[in-house]
Amino acid sequence: MNQGMASLARSPSAMSITRIPQGHSKSIQLLKASKVPYVLPFHRIHIRRSPVCCTKFPQWEPSPVTYALTEKAGDKFLDKSSELFETLRSESSDSRDEASITKAEDRTDTTNQPVAQLQFLKWPLWLLGPSVLLGTGMVPTLWLPISTIFIGPNVVSLLSLIGLDCIFNLGCTLFLLMADYCAKSKNLGQASKSKPPVSYQFWNLVATLTGLAIPLMMLFGSQKGYLQPQLPFIPYAVLLGPYILLLLVQMLTEMLTWHWESPIWLVTPVVYEAYRVLQLMRGLKLGVELSAPAWMMHTIRGLVCWWVLILGVQLMRVAWFAGFTARAQRQLSSASASADA
Repeated sequence: MNQGMASLARSPSAMSITRIPQGHSKSIQLLKASKVPYVLPFHRIHIRRSPVCCTKFPQWEPSPVTYALTEKAGDKFLDKSSELFETLRSESSDSRDEASITKAEDRTDTTNQPVAQLQFLKWPLWLLGPSVLLGTGMVPTLWLPISTIFIGPNVVSLLSLIGLDCIFNLGCTLFLLMADYCAKSKNLGQASKSKPPVSYQFWNLVATLTGLAIPLMMLFGSQKGYLQPQLPFIPYAVLLGPYILLLLVQMLTEMLTWHWESPIWLVTPVVYEAYRVLQLMRGLKLGVELSAPAWMMHTIRGLVCWWVLILGVQLMRVAWFAGFTARAQRQLSSASASADA
């Protein structure tokens, strides 16, 4: 026994220690320099490993997970702890990405559903809008007898004609609103504004002011006696009063479409000018009923020719705008293709 204690008191270089198993070492073998083993017996030590429970678990785990240590896994417990948390972190990020993608898809579906419904509602407007314009403008002018409107050169006839033009103006306003709604983009979040060129605005103002100045000059010449025979104011108002009033309404409507940058700025003058031709043709019939002087009849015929010319120019502008839009789309597509390349 004394020899064994002496061997333990020697320096570490003079002995070698065998590997002690974790938790249940039975003996320690000591080797002297003479290679004579001395074994000291130890009692068996039992270590009870208590389980480790996680009560606060993350959101992606549905229930608490219990981690219990075993004798075989004693050396390997939490060897890859960093990789474990990295895996959990990657799984959580993947779940968040999937959740965001799902929310984006749901949002896209919810936004596409009302857009599809609005597109479905646009289909009847393509027939309803022209029908309203036809019923309020063409039908009363073409099929309503003159005798029901014109009683004589008086204020009642003037008001009847103005009321007939107000019915057309109401139908024209509804038609323009439907046309503006149909002209909007399929994607409601995308802007659908269209600003007319300055040259177009200038030309429209010149044409409208010219059509307004001619009858006013005729009225001034008749009142001053420059034009003979002289025409009283009430017959003149019956012939050209509704024409002047509707021309002012057209100017106001065009300015509003320019200010709002509505895409119907190209359609507005065409609608009004087409009706104006019928309005002036009705004025020729009323001139015969009133026995209007020759200079007045020639003025009305000149106005008809003027507005037919302006209407032709407007239709040419529609064709030009269609070609301009096609060229702009082609340039945009080529630019996007070159940018992708």
